[in-house]
Amino acid sequence: MIDTGALRTQPELSGETVVLAQLDDSYFEGAWRALRDPEVIRFTGTHAKFTEERIHEFLASRPGLADRADYAVLRKEDRVYLGDVVLSDIDEDNRSGAFRIALTGPDVFGKGYGTEATKLLLDYAFDVVGLNRVSLEVFDFNPRARRVYEKAGFVREGLQREALWWEGEWHDVVTMAVLKSDPRP
Repeated sequence: MIDTGALRTQPELSGETVVLAQLDDSYFEGAWRALRDPEVIRFTGTHAKFTEERIHEFLASRPGLADRADYAVLRKEDRVYLGDVVLSDIDEDNRSGAFRIALTGPDVFGKGYGTEATKLLLDYAFDVVGLNRVSLEVFDFNPRARRVYEKAGFVREGLQREALWWEGEWHDVVTMAVLKSDPRP
């Protein structure tokens, strides 16, 4: 049984270096900055162009949802916005969901924030929400992200060949998942 109340109330999750807090419009500046960073756009395969108004609306609509959890990733020492992490596409019948993370840019990459945020969200997904499976997709040109996911327990399950057209080239999408019964480092 999935605890949709846990999704709706979304408790703050705290680790050693990061805190996950309910994503809302108070994090607009950091989210807007990330959505304009070329490397973030590339790693997320984002073709869409966003307006400030649309991002304000999106962020304001995140609290209270019963079918997903959108978290701001904050540095614990000063609560600076580092990105967001999301548990979405919740399938209650099959107790599964999808995972996504996007950090704000190269200045926060490679510091362990993504690994810790991923592990915190997986603990929440399995131990609080009651999911059995969490899956994700990552582009072939992002080996750093694949290493983060593997460190958190994700296992490669497949390959979607030529699934992303980016800057005149086709790229593959690697699919990965972790089960509640899998070891979580």
